[in-house]
Amino acid sequence: CQYLTRDAFPEDHPVEQEMPGGDVLMRGGSVIIDPTGTVLAGPVFDEETILYAEIDLDVKKRSHLDFDPVGHYSRPDVFQLKVNDAPADSVSFGA
Repeated sequence: CQYLTRDAFPEDHPVEQEMPGGDVLMRGGSVIIDPTGTVLAGPVFDEETILYAEIDLDVKKRSHLDFDPVGHYSRPDVFQLKVNDAPADSVSFGA
C-alpha cells in the first residue's frame, strides 16, 4: 500500500478533513509474500520505500497444487457465476 502525507497534495487541492493519522493519510504497509505465505520483504509502515525480494518461480508452480479451481474445488452445485449483460449506468445519484 502507498505511503501518503498531507503535504503530497498541491495547494489548490488541499486535504481539508482531519484524518486519524494527522498528516499521514495512508501509512503504507507494503509487503511481499510468496504463494505459500512466507514473508519475503516487509511489512514497512510509516515511510516511503521500495521493497525487493528474490522470487523462486518453482514456489509458484508448486502452489498451484494448493488450489485447483477447476478440479475438486469446482462446485457448480454450490457456486455459480452469473453475468448481467443488460445495459446499466455505472454511476447513479440519489437524493
